[in-house]
Amino acid sequence: MARDYYETLGVSRNAEQDEIKRAYRKLARKYHPDVNKDAGAEETFKEVSRAYEVLSEPEMRGRYDRFGEAGVGGAAAGTGGFQDFQDMGGFADIFESFFNGFSGQPGQQRRRGPLRGDDLRLNLKLDFKEAIFGGEKEIRISHLETCNTCTGSGAKPGTRPRTCSTCNGAGQVRRATRTPFGIFNQVSACPTCNGSGEVVEDRCESCGGSGQQQTAKKLKITVPAGVENGTRLRVSGEGDAGKRNGQPGDLYVYLVVNDDLQFKRDGINILSELKVSYLQAILGCELDIETVDGKVAMQVPAGTQPNTVLSLEGRGVPRLGNPVSRGKHLITVKVDIPTRLKADERELLTKLAEVRGDSVGKGKKDGFLGGLFNG
Repeated sequence: MARDYYETLGVSRNAEQDEIKRAYRKLARKYHPDVNKDAGAEETFKEVSRAYEVLSEPEMRGRYDRFGEAGVGGAAAGTGGFQDFQDMGGFADIFESFFNGFSGQPGQQRRRGPLRGDDLRLNLKLDFKEAIFGGEKEIRISHLETCNTCTGSGAKPGTRPRTCSTCNGAGQVRRATRTPFGIFNQVSACPTCNGSGEVVEDRCESCGGSGQQQTAKKLKITVPAGVENGTRLRVSGEGDAGKRNGQPGDLYVYLVVNDDLQFKRDGINILSELKVSYLQAILGCELDIETVDGKVAMQVPAGTQPNTVLSLEGRGVPRLGNPVSRGKHLITVKVDIPTRLKADERELLTKLAEVRGDSVGKGKKDGFLGGLFNG
């Protein structure tokens, strides 16, 4: 039984054309025989191409949705008995960008142009304060660079690749299959040149004929102040090298911010907790508070209630892109009420309760001491 075309591309049956196109691009690059030598890759590439050919054309997609594979047995059913892959605008566009030289009419060829290199991704871990204040970080990457020996041609110095005689440099060959619905033309990578359009007879010894070499290097990048977990930084031109003098791809650095035992973050505000004794909460005090900037003196007002939130202005996270402006450091006060008292402490507090007129004692939970210690 033929596999469902939507399942082949990994999209839902109500997927938009842009989504289908993106899915095809991704899979075509992954399974194309020119870059994937695994067993079955070429067959998967053909299945992906067939699925896109059908789903990218509204009329064919409609027939497929109604009748399944039987409704699209030929590439041009219902359009006069013949339609070439090249006449299908969306498919031709993607094929052309992938092979960088696919012609618009049979028998014509378009000069093969530069091919941009792939983008790379790197995860970079940051400590909590590094994300707050930013700074310079050194990273190590491994990417493809153009071979210096052959300058990217893949051919041994003093030689040059020749145009593939099988596909005449197009990089593709086409096979026509007659079906009850018409003629189906299938385009696939040239088996002689693996889709490159050229044949390297004397390979460069440095790169083995690929024209590129895997190289490790160190980079210094600047992390802006105020970045969050998941922030993406783009480093232009540090991805894989392009082919045929194409531009290199970019490096995308994804930031992973470690948690902190003392501080938490809420947008541009920093959150922490402060434990004070019940006497400090009642009488008030001045304490040195730990912030991301170091210790800062802060006044705890007399009569502070449990879970009161005190604020330190300008001690939070710098705004991304405007580090002069910073959020707040919000401190939640936790009052430490003792469960046991020494005899002299109880005596003093009992006298205080008598002065206040509070009823205290064993079993009395509505008085001053009862509320503190008998709960």
